[in-house]
Amino acid sequence: MKDWMDLDGDGKIDSTEMMFAEEMLCTSREEHKALFGDAGDFGDDTKEDFEMDAMAAGLDIGELEFMDPDTRAEVLEEAGLDPDDYDFD
Repeated sequence: MKDWMDLDGDGKIDSTEMMFAEEMLCTSREEHKALFGDAGDFGDDTKEDFEMDAMAAGLDIGELEFMDPDTRAEVLEEAGLDPDDYDFD
């Protein structure tokens, strides 16, 4: 069975492959910065998370974005979602 870190398939894991493996295994911006000196590609996924959660709850994303904050919070709570988990600014 091939080792998943052997990216070029030569049967050996060299330093470049090890670096890529370590980067893929980073779980946070802070960990990536400690290992590599930069924040890596940890974009803000809040909007994507909100869209996925809202769709899974059967809510219309377009309508939610235009609701006043109190009404939106109420609708999210009724759908079982915590309004504080999402940023609408």
